[in-house]
Amino acid sequence: MSAALAPHLSALVQLRRDLHSHPELSYQEKRTASQVAAYLHALGLPVHQGLGTTGLVASIHGQGFSAAHPGPSVGLRADMDALPLAEATGLPYASRHPGKMHACGHDGHTAMLLGAAHLLSQQRNFAGTVHLIFQPAEEGGAGAKAMMEDGLFQRFACQAVFALHNWPDLPQGQMAVRVGPIMAANIRFEIRVRGKGGHAALPHTTRDPVPVACAIVTQLQTLVSRTLDPVDSAVLTIGKIEAGTVENIIPNEAVLYGTLRTLRDDTQATLVAGIERIAQHTAAAHECQALYIHKPGYPNTTNSAAEAALMAQVMAEVVGPENTHPNIDPAMTSEDFGFMLQQVPGAYGWIGNGKNGQRGTSLHHPGYDFNDDNIALGARFWDTLARRWLEQSSA
Repeated sequence: MSAALAPHLSALVQLRRDLHSHPELSYQEKRTASQVAAYLHALGLPVHQGLGTTGLVASIHGQGFSAAHPGPSVGLRADMDALPLAEATGLPYASRHPGKMHACGHDGHTAMLLGAAHLLSQQRNFAGTVHLIFQPAEEGGAGAKAMMEDGLFQRFACQAVFALHNWPDLPQGQMAVRVGPIMAANIRFEIRVRGKGGHAALPHTTRDPVPVACAIVTQLQTLVSRTLDPVDSAVLTIGKIEAGTVENIIPNEAVLYGTLRTLRDDTQATLVAGIERIAQHTAAAHECQALYIHKPGYPNTTNSAAEAALMAQVMAEVVGPENTHPNIDPAMTSEDFGFMLQQVPGAYGWIGNGKNGQRGTSLHHPGYDFNDDNIALGARFWDTLARRWLEQSSA
């Protein structure tokens, strides 16, 4: 632990647990943003609030900064929102708001970046600027995109941007990153199968959409295995089916709801075309119709080579080479940080959240909790990364 942070660590742990007790969903993070702003103001930092509705940015300028010669600038991002999930941890600081919970550790991400704000603001022996980006609405609300559309990178120019996520598949004290895609793109879709309803006792007078929808689900299972190169990756899941009202009525329509996750844009395009083709042709074979409805999601989270290499270097410096995974396998989960990486070079990494050397409870689980041992570690990592990047960019 950094000696400069040690006297303040208990306050950061308390703040993290306070945020955990008061989770706020996407674009509702008003109390969270207020708590963050108060901490940053106490450090003497200017805070710009209201970006992307509830996002905020604090800028830390190094020695010799001037508007005429600002030097390089780097962005560090933490997300702040919680999930619509009932908590079941039994912790003394468990959620006080039924149906809302920090089940993804964003409360910890916020605390880590606030710890870095303390370290960077107290010792400004660097050239350039560090922009601390506290983002709303990562959980499906595309808060990164909202902040960008609100002028994030125009108002706070960054030559590189970085993010870090706690990761229960890694023991605490380990960190990981990779060059290229580290998280998948995702889309959602509907397939509305339209037939002709009628009495369940007279199926020959109908065009039953239910078995047609079932046939489409079955055929879609072959799309990944028989369309993609085996070394490519994709996940295609139908997670919800709706049809009918009672047992003795054949409905007019059955609706499938699905998600597709891919690591490459061309793979996504191929599979989307395949979903639509299979749905329409399967329905037509049974004298029904299928309407495909596309719902765009998040892009790939793709790390640029130089920034991922620097992140791996700093991870090795902070936790040791033996605890660093510089070429971790990608995950099929998705992150709206991918929007930022489409505009600015950068990298996204993982910090282990398992306890006692073991893997932790899964993200988005009602029993999940951020590991407070990561607050000091994450703060030190952010402090070191920002300084190394600015040194490299000023050389």
